[in-house]
Amino acid sequence: MKKFRKLISIILVTSFSGGCMVGPNYHKPAVQTPAAYRELKESPQAQAQEASYADLPWWQVFQDPQLQDLIRTALKQNYDMQLATERIKAERAQLAITRSYLFPQAQGSGNFTGGKEQSFQSKSNFFALTADAAFQLDLFGKLRRETEAARAQLLATEDAQRTVMLTLVSDVASDYFTLLELDLQLQITRDTVKTQQDSVKLTSFRVDHGVATRLDVLQAQQVLDTANAQIPDLERLIGQEENAISILIGAYPQGVQRGRPLLEQPLPPEVPPGLPSALLERRPDIRQAEQVLIAANAEIGVAKASFFPQISLTGSGGGAFGRSSVFTGLMSSQTGIWSYGAHVTQPIFTGGALRGNLHLAESQHEQALIAYKQAIQHAFGDVSDALIGYQKFHEVRVRQEEAVKDLEQTVRLSILRYEGGTATYLEVLDGQRSLFAAELTLAQARGNEYQSLVQLYRALGGGWQT
Repeated sequence: MKKFRKLISIILVTSFSGGCMVGPNYHKPAVQTPAAYRELKESPQAQAQEASYADLPWWQVFQDPQLQDLIRTALKQNYDMQLATERIKAERAQLAITRSYLFPQAQGSGNFTGGKEQSFQSKSNFFALTADAAFQLDLFGKLRRETEAARAQLLATEDAQRTVMLTLVSDVASDYFTLLELDLQLQITRDTVKTQQDSVKLTSFRVDHGVATRLDVLQAQQVLDTANAQIPDLERLIGQEENAISILIGAYPQGVQRGRPLLEQPLPPEVPPGLPSALLERRPDIRQAEQVLIAANAEIGVAKASFFPQISLTGSGGGAFGRSSVFTGLMSSQTGIWSYGAHVTQPIFTGGALRGNLHLAESQHEQALIAYKQAIQHAFGDVSDALIGYQKFHEVRVRQEEAVKDLEQTVRLSILRYEGGTATYLEVLDGQRSLFAAELTLAQARGNEYQSLVQLYRALGGGWQT
């Protein structure tokens, strides 16, 4: 047993000493990125801002209390989020399994036998205890490279969860602003219906007194019918949007409570994108792609280590204890046993399998490198699109507000002209139709501006802060 304990000590020391590791060590790829975002090249002040809008946590970006409740519920109950969390648990377990092979593997066993021999009136009882240990010497780093790859896969899975979180936060916010936009359009339509109902009544009254024609009534009724026809379609879109939000928060289709109406939602005074170089660290999808690259780099070392000998040390020890009786005599015995050994395997001929595995690992590494560069390229494309969208949708909304104000004044003047007998009722109706369409367009422009704000926040990598 003393010799066995010495053997175990030798194995333990060897397990932590380690040998060399074949295969390339990971170095972060040098990727050329733009010095400034395309939309800000003419704005030196914006380029100098290191802080980014995406550095703010989502509860500071989206200040509607009801929207915040929806996002919190989604982060807890959404099934995509739950799956991402379970994948992290699985990768942690896989890392523990892979890492365990770096340490000696030991197990014990016991065996008891007893019996009686009738012819000699002999009874016997024997009990044996043994312990076995095995350790694979990681002289060329195969096990350590496998552990390195497993650890990178775990980190990639964690970044994948952050990507799911970022997407979920932006999807809930986007759908919520779409819902508020539809609510505003429905309100405008119902207000138009009420106004046109009053107009039809007034026109009918004027017909009864001979100061208007039946054609005026029919034309006023057409505007009313057009507005009425849009109400069911808007109600359909609202119901479907509520269903989409319900699914995102992990619930069955149901109604969704609103907080502030769209007209009262705050807009930030500025949305600085920050430094382009910071985008690589902030976007979880880029970080995930880099961890996949790290894992692929480690797998090259695993493939190269397979060309070298694999050495395993084994040891066992234990004891056997027994008692037997022959007639009236008793006899007891105690025996100690131990053994040790080494097992070496060296590939001689594998038909090209080892070299094929190496080429496969190298190709997968190149694919991961390309995917990493592609993720960076797409990230800058997303930010550029989002910056353009936010700037231009803001301009559209401002100009559309001016158009609505002009049409409101036009309608007021046309009504005065009609009542004074200097204009036909058709002029009034044309102005009302244009105003109704412009108000709906303005509601859509407001919704687009908030949607573009959400997309910019998402493109910059914001929304996954816990």
